Parts: sequence; structure tokens; C-alpha cells
Amino acid sequence: MVPQNQPVSVRASATATIPELQQSKTAVLNTLASIHSRRSYAYAIERFIAWYCSEPRLEFNRAVVVKYRSFLERTSMSAATINLHLSAIRRLADESAETGWLSPELAIGIRRVKGVKRLGRKMGNWLTRNQAQELVNAASKTNLRGWRDGAMVGLLLGCGLRRSESRGIEPRSAAIERGPLGHFQSDRQGSKNTNRTRAMVGQGTCRCLAPTFRRERRQSIQTGLEGWNVTSLWRHSNVVWYAVKRCAEQAGINNLAPHDLRRTCARLCHSSGGELEQIQFLLGHASVQTTERYIGSKQKLQDAVNDRLGISVAGDSA
Repeated sequence: MVPQNQPVSVRASATATIPELQQSKTAVLNTLASIHSRRSYAYAIERFIAWYCSEPRLEFNRAVVVKYRSFLERTSMSAATINLHLSAIRRLADESAETGWLSPELAIGIRRVKGVKRLGRKMGNWLTRNQAQELVNAASKTNLRGWRDGAMVGLLLGCGLRRSESRGIEPRSAAIERGPLGHFQSDRQGSKNTNRTRAMVGQGTCRCLAPTFRRERRQSIQTGLEGWNVTSLWRHSNVVWYAVKRCAEQAGINNLAPHDLRRTCARLCHSSGGELEQIQFLLGHASVQTTERYIGSKQKLQDAVNDRLGISVAGDSA
């Protein structure tokens, strides 16, 4: 018992309440520059909070996070997704320690919780040149949505755009109706808050986009609308996703995501003799190692590159 007039020392508590967790969650999200990271971390933290509050009153410590990791492992989540959730919880613990209600020792313990071991490495999907052509041809040409789908697939394949970047292109900045062009400006930001200011557009992509722009402009004039913008229906990521899915279904291609078209662009550029450095510029990667992963090249043991050096060993008459 503490005497009524005796001052009580205040120490950081490890038992979190909903307001404290929500405050720390807001602090975590404010530190993230990418909208995609904020969305992923918000979902991960909200899911943890729901689990945390459904259990008997727990302390926010290492043992609880280990228990939550075991809970996630029993679900159908992949190892990469579980590790992302654990990363969000570590950030939550750090911000909780900054606010003062969680002790630094407990936050350090939470940070020491190891992620789930990933077996193998998911490389993504790549299309062959013929499959890429079939995908572009599969877009319906009977309505404006079909033309938009074809233009969208052409942009993702021909320019290696991210899904978010494809939603921010203005036709006037591209000036596609003037014929083949060298580049267009894009104000969209890529991953890790890096600016993607320029992308190259080839003649094939222009031929894919120009009919769509012309049809939308003609329709806007006929309906009396001021201005025209082919990306007016592309403002949400789901629109881009479903457009790729529709074309993939028509072409008979399974398990195709918009980002797979970005990988395909990188590989096709490389197989056509494109320099790795130029492909890096095209995709807007900060590191050339990232570009190498997108190309997904494998060593050809039957046709080794060092067999073409043309250098013979001394005394070798071959």
C-alpha cells in the first residue's frame, strides 16, 4: 500500500491502451514518405492492434510479438508479408518508446524479434516477346475502355512504368499525336520517394497510344466537355490492375500483375541488346543491382560469354 500523501513514481508502462497504440500508429505513418508504404504499414498495425485487444490484457513486449509472429505463421501469409508486418510492429515499438509510455528496454527487445526465414526468392513473372504482343492485341477495340486498356498495357510494357506512374501521365505533356517522340515528363514519385521525371517512349508505344488519345479527344468534343485526358479513369491503382487482368484473360495469360509488365520491359530491352545502364535510367532505379533483378538473367552454361573472348592459351593450336 502506498500512503495517500506519498508521491508515486511514474514509470513507462508496457500495457498499451487503444489511444496510445493509435497515437504511435499515427507517428509511424507520418515518418513514411511513400503512400504505398503508409497503406501497407497502416494495415499491418491495425491488424496487430485488433489481435492485441482480442487477447487477455497483455504487455507490449518481446514475448507478445513472438506470440503474434506465431499467430501470423499459422495463417496463409507468405514469409515476406509476415516480415513486413513485423517490421511495422518494430516501428510501432520505436515510436511508442519515443512518446514515453513504452520503456526503451522493451522497445529494444521487440526490435530483436527475428523475421520468418524466406525459402527461395520470388522473382516475379516475365512475358516472352510473343506473349507481350498478344497482350497488347488482346485489348478490346469496340469501346473507349478497351482502347484505354490497350494504351495502359502499352505504357507499362513500352516504358516500364510503375502502376502509380501510369496514372499520372498527361497526354499534352507527351504530345503523342505529333508522332514518335523521345520522352515525356512525369511528376509521379517512384519507390522510396525518388523522383521519376523522365521516361522514354518508343515508336511502337506511340502507335499504341495515339488512337486512344484521338478517340477520347473526339468524344470529349462531341459531348461538349472542356479538355480531354485519357488517364481520367486511371486515377486509382485498382483501375490499372483490372485493365491488365482483362487483357491477360483475353490473351490466355495467368497470374499476371501490372508490375510484371515492368519486369518484362526490362528483360526485353536487355535481350534486344540494350545496355544495363540505359535500362536503369529507363526504369528510374537508384541502384543497378535492382535493375539486374528486374532483368532476371540466368547464366548460360552451354553458351558461356567468356567462350567468345578469342584468346588462346600459349601452345594451343586450336
